[in-house]
Amino acid sequence: MEGSAAGSEAPIRWGKVINQETCIGCHACSIACKMEHDVPLSVNRTYVKQIEVGVYPEVSRQFQITRCNQCDDAPCVPICPVTAMYKRPDGIVDFDREVCIGCKACMAACPYDAIYINPDVHSAEKCNFCAHRIDQGLEPACVIVCPVEAIVVGNLNDPNSEVLQLISRNKADVRKPEKGTNPKVFYVGASDYTLNPSKSEYTGMHLYSEEKESYPVHHAKTDTPKHSVAAARLAYDVPHAHPWHWEVSLYTWTKSISAGVFMMFAILSFAGIRLSPVWDVLSAIIAGVFLAVTGVVLIADLEHPARFIRIFTRPQWKSWLVRGSFIILGYSIILLIQFVLGVAGTSAGNVALSVPGVILAAFTAMYTAFLFAQAKGRDLWQNPSLPLHLLSQAALSGAAVFAIVGLFLPLPGASLTIVHVTLLASLLVHLALLVSELAIPHTTADAAKAAKQMFHGRYKGYFWTGLIVGAAVPVVLSLFVTSVALPAVGAVLALCGLFAYEHAYVQAGQSVPLS
Repeated sequence: MEGSAAGSEAPIRWGKVINQETCIGCHACSIACKMEHDVPLSVNRTYVKQIEVGVYPEVSRQFQITRCNQCDDAPCVPICPVTAMYKRPDGIVDFDREVCIGCKACMAACPYDAIYINPDVHSAEKCNFCAHRIDQGLEPACVIVCPVEAIVVGNLNDPNSEVLQLISRNKADVRKPEKGTNPKVFYVGASDYTLNPSKSEYTGMHLYSEEKESYPVHHAKTDTPKHSVAAARLAYDVPHAHPWHWEVSLYTWTKSISAGVFMMFAILSFAGIRLSPVWDVLSAIIAGVFLAVTGVVLIADLEHPARFIRIFTRPQWKSWLVRGSFIILGYSIILLIQFVLGVAGTSAGNVALSVPGVILAAFTAMYTAFLFAQAKGRDLWQNPSLPLHLLSQAALSGAAVFAIVGLFLPLPGASLTIVHVTLLASLLVHLALLVSELAIPHTTADAAKAAKQMFHGRYKGYFWTGLIVGAAVPVVLSLFVTSVALPAVGAVLALCGLFAYEHAYVQAGQSVPLS
């Protein structure tokens, strides 16, 4: 095969060159891929995106063969909790559908939107370079069917391979080099309009449809459509579904409440306040129930719920899904001990329990920030202040629960003051971080687009509910109201608003197409 490593000491490192100057957009590669791998309808391992560029009558149609980039530093590999996504010694990023638990973390991590869930087997799949054919000395199916030989594969470590010569002789681009994934799929003659999804807009029109109204600029004085200079219109694409839905939004909220309840319990213990055994039991029950709901929601969101145990039996320790699961396990043990001590009426060990407990509770609240950071494709989530924000949300949630329950099970005066101060302080931090999200410009185009969806687009109702109802109003109630009942009302509003904000943030972060 072209580019084999025969006679070379360097190991094989497979790469691919796609020549967009010769591609005619015939979709033969897409069809061959579907036939070779029995890819179901509604999903694709590879497809040909089409962009119309220019102003009438000077308009061109540009193509891009879109697929997995076989990254040297593939973000889908370290985020996978069970090593269902893995990198072979020859550089091919492959998958094992029988191992996959269907957590969709790899889909969130991929900056190229190249991974899908197979609707028949409910496992994550993608282009795997036709590894079964490579192992038999054959070329991938897309290569052999291309009528213009626009797709070339070979060994990037072989100086005589055609792929390396094409890269050396031509201007070869990769998609999203700023992500640091080191893709091994190179594009020759590609346009920035096709390589960068943010450079083209979907107008609501479809391929071969007639545009009767001007886009994006309409001049009232004339009926002649007027396009912006060098307008780029997305003519053909495939759906880009969110990998994580309301379940993940809910899980971040329930996890915050569970972690926050113990954090509030620990703050009171560190302040030297001994709560009654009833409070020990009740706080452990509340935290435990919300932690259990967190687990149920996470398992229910898996495509293979019965396989969730594999996170513990075959963990991939680079994944924050695995690390978070073990943190939650440790935290659940702390809650069980607290419950037992409360039932036994023993509070002497509570201070000692609070030290490891508050650490595990804090990491239970914060680890999602590190999981989101592993999702390199989602620019809105690449926020260094996110751990602090999640920690403040947990403190807010715990203080809110204590303020609400305190209406029915009165707290000592000093402890009630600490609860209200904690609630106010965490609300102020939460509000400040929300305002900073609004005020500070986002550093990438994709992050700015996602933020626009959160502030002014599809998720604006959730965001502004979270900002006004869930933060601003409770701050006012906590600042200027001295009764016990009204801060508790603010606590209820804060919890409701927090869920609304979480949903806006999680969903808006996934709203920008990546390919």
